[in-house]
Amino acid sequence: MSTDVIEALRADREALLEICAGLTDAEWKAESGCPGWSVRDVVIHLGALFTAVVAPGTLPDTTGLPTERAQDVYVEARRSWPTERVVADYTTVGERALQALAVLARSADREVHLGDLGTYPAATVPCAFVFDHFVHLRHDLFAPRGPLTGPPPPVDELRLEPTLRWIEAALPQQNRAAVAALTGSVDIVVEGPVRRVLRIGAGGRTARVVTEAESFVRWITGRGDLDAPDVAVFGDPLQGPVLRGLRVW
Repeated sequence: MSTDVIEALRADREALLEICAGLTDAEWKAESGCPGWSVRDVVIHLGALFTAVVAPGTLPDTTGLPTERAQDVYVEARRSWPTERVVADYTTVGERALQALAVLARSADREVHLGDLGTYPAATVPCAFVFDHFVHLRHDLFAPRGPLTGPPPPVDELRLEPTLRWIEAALPQQNRAAVAALTGSVDIVVEGPVRRVLRIGAGGRTARVVTEAESFVRWITGRGDLDAPDVAVFGDPLQGPVLRGLRVW
């Protein structure tokens, strides 16, 4: 399983490098699906994530900042870089990070604390990098949210499995108040290339959500919602407002 996680991350890293090689100057500067970030900023962000694995001391000090704000600081610090340096950095540091994450993916009986994102088994942490690439490449760079046209990278079992594994581990930790507000438990049935049933909350089941995997990823990251055509909610309608507010980073 650890090999699959690294293979998934490597596949999306290669996909992003191929995308970068074909971008025009206007496309680099175009606003992405992440408010306030250009396409170039998204690539900077993903490079900074890799840097956090292998050379965290070279990043700005973000002690005390929420994770989301820290990512903005990292991007802001690198905006003056020429585009060629952005791509070169992502290429080089990405290869080093893949090696380090492969070791982490094989780690047993160890936990990693990721600040306000939660605490996870070390072997789960590489899934976060697959998740981040999965979301940014498909839903922030490409239409309809992003500026790029043409087909985005594939949505397949290789990439979806670790993406959903991260969501399953992160959802209860990053939504403690929302999960506590549920009256009973809710089953989220994820269908598609990878099938999952995620149960959140406690007690008897009061609602069930049936969703295609990609719609689930969009909803849980705030890039879509429960009104998508391939998302259906059954049971207690009062659970809906709580479910709409669930987010995973």
